[in-house]
Amino acid sequence: MKGTQPLDRRERVLLVGVNLRKSQHSHSTDPAATAHESLAELKELAFSAGAEIGGILVQSRDALDPATLVGRGKLEEIRATAHSRKVPLVIVDHNLTPVQLRNMEEGTGCRVIDRTQLILDIFATHARTREGQLQVELAQLNYLLPRLTGRGEKLSRLGGGIGTRGPGEQKLETDRRRIRDRVRKIQQAIETVRSQRTTRRRARQAVPLGMVALVGYTNAGKSTLFNALTHASVLTSSNMFATLDPTIRGIRLPSRRRVLLSDTVGFLRDLPPTLIAAFRSTLEEVQEAALILHVTDISSPQHAEQDAEVLKVLRDLGVEDRPRLHVLNKADRLTSEELSVLGESNGHQHQRFLTSAVTGEGLQDLIAQIDAVISVDPLLRLKFRVPLTDGRHLALVRAKGRILDSRVVNGHILLEADVPESLARKLDEFVDKSSILPVVLTSPDSSFS
Repeated sequence: MKGTQPLDRRERVLLVGVNLRKSQHSHSTDPAATAHESLAELKELAFSAGAEIGGILVQSRDALDPATLVGRGKLEEIRATAHSRKVPLVIVDHNLTPVQLRNMEEGTGCRVIDRTQLILDIFATHARTREGQLQVELAQLNYLLPRLTGRGEKLSRLGGGIGTRGPGEQKLETDRRRIRDRVRKIQQAIETVRSQRTTRRRARQAVPLGMVALVGYTNAGKSTLFNALTHASVLTSSNMFATLDPTIRGIRLPSRRRVLLSDTVGFLRDLPPTLIAAFRSTLEEVQEAALILHVTDISSPQHAEQDAEVLKVLRDLGVEDRPRLHVLNKADRLTSEELSVLGESNGHQHQRFLTSAVTGEGLQDLIAQIDAVISVDPLLRLKFRVPLTDGRHLALVRAKGRILDSRVVNGHILLEADVPESLARKLDEFVDKSSILPVVLTSPDSSFS
């Protein structure tokens, strides 16, 4: 399935959800509302994968059926619905065990995939770099390995008679061995690519540039915000997981310092740990970041639950205490009443900035705040005495510093300027050592801070 398929060529699917009446894993007090939100998210995922929704069925239960997930009676309903609506594929809003997957396929007579396999399909569509493609294939193979038994007659489901059982098991073991060998080769290739990326990161770190990482729920507008801040042309799409591969661009702050901005993969509720591990290339940029911009789609009714999922992933990555700014994006979609209520709200630990990546609202205040809190390569206020004939060093001060005062005395130019610490070291021979003072940048005034 491809996310770019026209509607008349999309594969028809039937979505199946389970509403646990006694759910203990929800941020919401209403399990039915949570199940509805999860199904709405599954619908977006399916559409992003290139599906046409042929129907939605929901089963309410006190507990999941370990054999079929939904129960035998519901399987018959799924089979009848899929047959009447000519739907060849059933997508389940839950992660299925190998036994549940096999029993659901037998009980419905349809192909069945779960939430994880759907996400992997989208990942395979959107991965562009060599590392991203390898990570997708690795995750797919690790997902497939325990589910080989019973998946089609070409594997072990050849029958139980004499002369059939042996070749079937032999084929199954051959497939398993082939997958394990491929997994080892992919892991070796990924480690090679990862070491190359580590080398490039060390080269970047040799120059004191702070890393600022964009994180947030999928489809929160991170890539659009990234483009607005860096004037880049990264792919933006309403499809979920449109950005998988890490993208890094430099931006110039008002203090004339440069920082690197990194766009990362979007998070999702109940994202399996294996998928998080599969895309550590983007998540490593979060772990290396000096500052995290947590981007929220403030126009989404579920933004609080989405923020909770993002914070959970940040805790898993060990960066929950990293300096963080909360960016409330898509403000252009809010009504005046919603903006008023938002302005009156309080009690948030981290500073918040209301922005619109589409209209540019709030971006200047956000950049100024990044400049104020970024701790890498701090600014110093210095006085320089540079010969008028030394054009190279004078050009460095003008290009990378902010000149506050200058005058010519006896063939030299006396400068007072705010410059990054890295530049001060290069100009050490021209510095008046008694003039060194740290520069404290003020934060922009904001009713949302």
